[in-house]
Amino acid sequence: MNERKLSAIVLAAGAGTRMKSSRPKPLHRLAGRSMLHYVLGSLADCSTGDVVVVVGHGAERVTKQLQDQNLDVQLTFVEQVHQDGTGDAASVGLTGLPDDDADVGDDDHDVIILPGDMPLLRPETIASLVDSHRRHGAACTVLTAIVPDPGSYGRVVRGKDDQVVKIVERADASPEEVAIDEINTAVYCFKRSVLAPALRRLTPQNAQGEYYLTDVVAVLREAGYHVGAVTVVDPAEAEGINDRVQLAAAEAELRRRTNEGWLKAGVTLVDPASTYLDSTVQLGADVTIFPGTTLQGTTVVGTGAEIGPNTRLVDCIVGEGAVVEQSNGRNADIGAGATVGPFAHLAAGSSVAAGSVTGPFYAAVGPENG
Repeated sequence: MNERKLSAIVLAAGAGTRMKSSRPKPLHRLAGRSMLHYVLGSLADCSTGDVVVVVGHGAERVTKQLQDQNLDVQLTFVEQVHQDGTGDAASVGLTGLPDDDADVGDDDHDVIILPGDMPLLRPETIASLVDSHRRHGAACTVLTAIVPDPGSYGRVVRGKDDQVVKIVERADASPEEVAIDEINTAVYCFKRSVLAPALRRLTPQNAQGEYYLTDVVAVLREAGYHVGAVTVVDPAEAEGINDRVQLAAAEAELRRRTNEGWLKAGVTLVDPASTYLDSTVQLGADVTIFPGTTLQGTTVVGTGAEIGPNTRLVDCIVGEGAVVEQSNGRNADIGAGATVGPFAHLAAGSSVAAGSVTGPFYAAVGPENG
């Protein structure tokens, strides 16, 4: 792959009214992390340099929470004051990128643009998009998906050369275009030097009266540029989150991936379907987790420990070889070889000494309670 400079713009300005929540949509949590955290994680395999997050609704809250998180990327935040569509959001995002090499040629700089509400995107998918974009020398490469029910997604219209001719939003599509089962995922890779001029040619002449980023595809094609496409292997990756139903479905998939990863790493999950592990949890080898167990936050479980059944631990440390059965704990420390429960309650800040046995109905008091 041609290793020219790569930046990213994440569009996270939407209000997310269908979530029916005071919390900004990008901050809704799935398996212990914010939705936006997963989207940023999808850039992990791309050696991305500058990453700009376009904020709008709840801008201060989104900015502060991401700045407080321990992320592997340096973020720049820009605000889309007026919600005038994805094309306008992309234009705002470009203002957050350095100006030093914006106009020095077609091959100097690529820009990934992706929405902030697609937590199921995998890093290998984004890497494949960038690789195809560069190998084919495209001005734009669109990530698409083939789905049985395209619903309200924009349709991808291809020409006889199999290149993408345009993307048509459902509200503006003809009956023939509505029948197309290839959809736009709203993830793109552009050559930066052609993106800004194309964005300036957009008009809000559509059903929504907004500036569509999708219209950039037709602008580039009409100017004679190559527009390619990469079809995602798993269409589930392309699903955006607009309401709590979709949020729950995405969380179930993320938890399935998390459990599968731990199984492959040497952890025993007696019933993965009834085991709930945040993606922030750390487990040692040969840990056994019984059904009905929930591990959340920064919980760390040492090698050979047994947890469950019907146990919930939040931000706890469990030592090697410990056994925690039918108990609850928060911000507690359980020593190596200790046996806790059944029906124990560990208050915040409490600890169980290594090798000790609490017995049933044990209630540990944290230091703040004396």
